[in-house]
Amino acid sequence: MNLFFEESGDFKVGSVLSQAGEAYQVEMPSGKRTKVKVKDVLLHYEKPAPAELLDAAKAIAADVDLEFLWEVAGQEEFGFADLAADYVGHAALPAESAGLILALHNAPIYFYKKGRGRYKAAPEQSLRAAQAGIEKKKQQAIIQAGYVEQLKAGTLPAPLEPLVLQLLFKPDKNSIEYKALETACDELHTTAPRLMLATGGIASPKALHMARFLFENFPRGAGFAPIAAPATPGGLPLADVAAFSIDDVTTTEIDDAFSVTMLADGKVKVGIHIAAPGLGIRPDDAIDKMARARMSTVYMPGDKITMLPDDIVEAFTLAEGRACPALSLYATIDPADWSVLATETRAEMVPIAANLRHNDLDAVVNEATLASGEGDYPHKAELLQLWQWAGKLEAARMVKREAFGLRPEQNNRVDYNFYVDDDVVSVVKRKRGAPLDKIVAELMIFANSTWGKLMHDCGVPGIYRSQGAGGPGWGAKLQVRMVTHAAPHQGLGVDQYAWSTSPLRRYTDLVNQWQILACASNGVTAPLVAPFKQRDAGLFAIVSAFDAAYAAYNEHQQNMERYWCLRWLGQENARQVDAVVLKDELLRLADIPLVIRLPGMPPVARGAAVTLDILRWDEVDLSIEARLLEVHGVDGAAAAAPATDDEDDDSSAAIAAEAEGVELVEGGAALPGTPPADAGAPLAN
Repeated sequence: MNLFFEESGDFKVGSVLSQAGEAYQVEMPSGKRTKVKVKDVLLHYEKPAPAELLDAAKAIAADVDLEFLWEVAGQEEFGFADLAADYVGHAALPAESAGLILALHNAPIYFYKKGRGRYKAAPEQSLRAAQAGIEKKKQQAIIQAGYVEQLKAGTLPAPLEPLVLQLLFKPDKNSIEYKALETACDELHTTAPRLMLATGGIASPKALHMARFLFENFPRGAGFAPIAAPATPGGLPLADVAAFSIDDVTTTEIDDAFSVTMLADGKVKVGIHIAAPGLGIRPDDAIDKMARARMSTVYMPGDKITMLPDDIVEAFTLAEGRACPALSLYATIDPADWSVLATETRAEMVPIAANLRHNDLDAVVNEATLASGEGDYPHKAELLQLWQWAGKLEAARMVKREAFGLRPEQNNRVDYNFYVDDDVVSVVKRKRGAPLDKIVAELMIFANSTWGKLMHDCGVPGIYRSQGAGGPGWGAKLQVRMVTHAAPHQGLGVDQYAWSTSPLRRYTDLVNQWQILACASNGVTAPLVAPFKQRDAGLFAIVSAFDAAYAAYNEHQQNMERYWCLRWLGQENARQVDAVVLKDELLRLADIPLVIRLPGMPPVARGAAVTLDILRWDEVDLSIEARLLEVHGVDGAAAAAPATDDEDDDSSAAIAAEAEGVELVEGGAALPGTPPADAGAPLAN
């Protein structure tokens, strides 16, 4: 006796060797023996042989007219044997019964399985809907195959053109467009971004990196809805100063300016004047909502995405030749020892006499000319006095740093500025701690610390940057966090530090400016009128949102800096380049801030100068490959400097760059486009 039975959703045949109770011992055509339960057996038969029956059943099942079978099945549940007799018109042979079972089982849209060997015809509405779905899938498969062929031929199908960004960054993996792209990539052994570049869906690697950032962070676009600039506040007193700013040539959001006034008693009055959009923008108005949605200006080489619309920036930027609304911090100083005798904060209109630019002054304003008095440049006397005061401020901070157990800031490194003109990049080195940078950095730190103390003394919360050891021991890494109360910033060597000097391009500074204005106008009663109160949930939300946005913007800036470093290599046809060893297998190029990891590099002293052979680089994944050619001497400055910064973007160099409206890359700091070297994350080769 032979059996036709069901096992694990499949139909099989075999010859009975024996029976024991409710089970058969069966030998299958392959020779394998198995135990089959009686309840799983659908047919008992003698002829034909098991293998022949299965072949005949499959052939019969392929010839069954499913539409006719569905029509004659009726709407009641039925067993396969009953339907087999009706369908063939006689007592069904074993092969015919088995063939009908296979046909019923393989047509789930026509027949629903109700039990072992029992089925029910699908309702007509359900059947027609399923048939339409199958036909739709067939047509989609044809369309998808066409997309695949076009992509493989280097052509982007027209229906995919408006979906390029979605397919790359947030695809619907069930769509035929994504499946076509995935299939084409698999067959071409490439990635989706590279295929989109090859077919013209993305114009260039630069456009790819920008598109990814905008898609994730500015899904509605980087533009602004039309909005009128707020009126300049009336009734503000006019300051009796001639202020000047010090910025990079590319800066348009001029947040800060300085003034120096000699008093009758021989004392010096220094004014630090910060643009005051907080006088015109109010919490929760339309402009505030725009700024809060962005949290910060986004910087990248050759471009930026501003926090505020150009018209708003123009209304409050400290442009030369006009009186601008400003929040001023005045410090009365004794020039005998440059000690601060008193400070005063007030809102006023400040006449801006000049917007000085580094590109015009760097060559003539340096330590030597300031010491000798040589050279002729605007505001020479004021810059000399500010330089002397900045030196005292820095010295005091270094004493405080040492009290916190930290070494002094390293000013012997090189920083890099990027300039891009018509896709041609220039990377300009700048010595850290240059006089103009130091003046800006020290006065900004002084203002942020002083205003942080003012808010604390008035009982008004603000947004502070705090930095302290993240754990016990000398090796503990300094942790930077944002808090809403005054706390020490050990890296800068100050008792408190509240971001307040860049309100045109950083939302935390705008928030702090509202709080400082309340303190300046109301003193100890400021908590009653300040927009944000103690333990204000809105303030905590701003801190959280700012942290997330700032991290995303910083990552994009680093990626674009790394991209432009790679472009610089191609632009300069740089194949053999000089580099310096940072530590272990980590090196930085001498002419640009590009950091490379060389796995397997022989041990070389930190600070050693080496020559590298650049093998290849990739502007899409921002990777680079190189090999070591030659080891030279040790660079003392590089050897003395730490391999990574422990002060992140609160170092004085970064503060100077922020105040000047240009984002720099600090030599020896974090890698452009990668985590810090000591973060344990893999780096591009």
